[in-house]
Amino acid sequence: MPTQIQDYRSPKVTVIGAGNVGGMLAQRIAKQNLADVVLCDVVQGKPQGIALDLAQAHTISNHDRQIIGTNDYNDTKDSDVIVITAGLPRKEGMSRNDLLKINASIIKEVVQKAIALSPHAILLIVTNPLDVMTYLAWQVSGLPPQRVIGMAGVLDAARFQTFIAMELGISTADIYTTVLGGHGDLMLPLPRLSTVNGIPITELLSEEAIARLVERTRNGGAEIVKLLQNGSAYFAPSAAAYVMVEAIISDRHRIYPAAAHLSGEYGLTDIFMGVPVQIGRQGVEKVIELKLTDAELAALHASASSIKENIGILQFKPESNF
Repeated sequence: MPTQIQDYRSPKVTVIGAGNVGGMLAQRIAKQNLADVVLCDVVQGKPQGIALDLAQAHTISNHDRQIIGTNDYNDTKDSDVIVITAGLPRKEGMSRNDLLKINASIIKEVVQKAIALSPHAILLIVTNPLDVMTYLAWQVSGLPPQRVIGMAGVLDAARFQTFIAMELGISTADIYTTVLGGHGDLMLPLPRLSTVNGIPITELLSEEAIARLVERTRNGGAEIVKLLQNGSAYFAPSAAAYVMVEAIISDRHRIYPAAAHLSGEYGLTDIFMGVPVQIGRQGVEKVIELKLTDAELAALHASASSIKENIGILQFKPESNF
């Protein structure tokens, strides 16, 4: 008797926003043979052109994943993960918070359209200001909070890791860093919980050096914007988004720093901000609460206050739809 072949649906990831981050993320997902990709953007021809270029790289990259470029949200239907990179990029002299009102309106529109067609998807937000946009995406989507995640923590930790490696002249492979808080000037790199092969960096670097690296980490994105003069980072942000998508699609139960919903952890409620979380197919499976010193906890609450202030601006101004 012939064996019956069961129907198999390839995982599907939609990336909304065909800018540098979105295009690079689509390339990473397809090249790693992780999932089929839909690249969606409002600009006519742009996502189609990028998708065609990526499709022509199939034989070189040796994968058979389908890549679709579209302006039609119907093509995103039944996505497993929706990554939102759409929004105005930061320019020199512009803070992440300067993007607040413009990108909030974009997030509202794209989340409503995408979730209507993929109600069981996990939302991964990359658009800045990250923590506020993640909170708004949760509000607009109506999803359980564990299915809405902000990307920033992986990126911030990688920047801290890179700067430590540069300072010590060693491989980044031996460095593990911990960064909490909002994705901005008040983020909280934790030197005592950042290690080189298990050795705290506080035993390898002076207080002055650590303070300098912490400050450089907080300004990591702005430093790149200033150097580029007309653009912002996209290699590292797309790489950070990829590992989170991979953890979800492959149900890896990985522990990453991410903007997650807090409901009492760290003494904070009704906010999305960077904390260590366990990520799998259902989104955030667990929020990990670290034991912080009084000073660290105070700094984390200061970061939270800044995020809540910006959430309040969007929610309560008469001209806002939030």
